[in-house]
Amino acid sequence: MSRHVKPKLFVTREVFPEVIKRLEDYYDIEVWDRFTNPPPNVLESRVREYDALLTMVGDRITCSMLSNAKNLRIISQMIVGYDNIDVECATRLGIYVTNAPGIISEATADFTWALILATARRVVEADNYVRWGEWFRDRTPWHPLMFLGTLVYGKTLGIIGFGAIGKAVARRAKGFGMKILYYDIVRPPKEVEEELGAEYRDLESLLRESDIITIHTPLTKETYHLINDERLKLVKKGAILINAARGPIVDTNALVRALSEGRIAGAGLDVFEEEPLPPNHPLTMFKNVVLAPHIASATYESRLEMASKAAENLIAFAEGRIPPNLVNKDVVKVRSPGFK
Repeated sequence: MSRHVKPKLFVTREVFPEVIKRLEDYYDIEVWDRFTNPPPNVLESRVREYDALLTMVGDRITCSMLSNAKNLRIISQMIVGYDNIDVECATRLGIYVTNAPGIISEATADFTWALILATARRVVEADNYVRWGEWFRDRTPWHPLMFLGTLVYGKTLGIIGFGAIGKAVARRAKGFGMKILYYDIVRPPKEVEEELGAEYRDLESLLRESDIITIHTPLTKETYHLINDERLKLVKKGAILINAARGPIVDTNALVRALSEGRIAGAGLDVFEEEPLPPNHPLTMFKNVVLAPHIASATYESRLEMASKAAENLIAFAEGRIPPNLVNKDVVKVRSPGFK
C-alpha cells in the first residue's frame, strides 16, 4: 500500500490514543470527538466519502447509505454484534465487515452478576434510601422487614444463549450453589454441560422453572421479541429477568405489563429497544427495575482490547490481507482485500 496517499478512515467515537497512533501509519483519520454518536446526516456523508469506517453501537449503516459509498471498502465494528449494519448489502457491494469477538465475555458476565445481585437484593433502592436521607428521617436503624429481597444462593438460574458469555455466567453461578439451566439452538458437547453443571431445557421449560432468567443470545430475526407477552406468562411469579444482550430481544411493552401486574419480582436491564432510554420511559417508574446505560463491557481492559482488535482488522485489510475477524466471508469472492 502506498504511504503517499493514505485511505481515509472515519472513527465514530473517541477511542484510546495508542490505538489511533497505530492506525495513523495506514490511514488518514478523522475521529468524531463529541460524546454523542454522529447524527445520521454526518454518518451518511462519511459513509459516502470515506474509504474505511470504525463503527460502534448506535451507528446504523443502511443499504441505501452503502449503495452511495463509492470508496468504502471496510467497516470495522468495535463490538462483537453487527446488527446495526446491513451485512448482506455490504457483501453484494464488496464491502468488508469485521467485528471484535471473544473479548467481552468475562466483563459482561461480571456485569450480569452485578445486575442479578443488585436486582435481587434491591441495592439501588437501598442506596437511594440512604443517599437521599430517607433512612435518617425514618429514625429506624434496622427493621426486620426493611428492603426484603430475594435469596440468590441455591436458586435456579436460567441462561438463554449458551455461548461464551452464557458459559461465563454459568461458571460464576456455581459459586452460588445454583441449579443451572440453559437454552440454546446449538447444544455444547456433553462434557461442557458436565463441567458447568448445566442442564438443557427448551425455552418454555426454562422460563417455567427458573428463579432468575438471564439473556445472552445475539439479536437476529428469530430472537427479536423472543421474550414477549406469551412467554412472560410462563415465568414463575417472583422470578427476575436480566438482559445484558440486546434490547429488542425483550418486548418492552410486554415487560412493562408483567411488572405492572406483579407477575415478576424485578428486572435488571443494561440494554433497551430505545437507546438512550428517555427519562420518562415507563421502565424508569419501577423501583424494582435496575437500569444501566449499555455498559456491560465497560472495563478498561475490555474496551482497549476491543479497539485494538478493530484496529488489527483495519491494518490487515490495508496490508492486503483478509482481516482476522471477517464477518461476511463471501465478500472475498466479490473483491480482494486492500485499497489497490
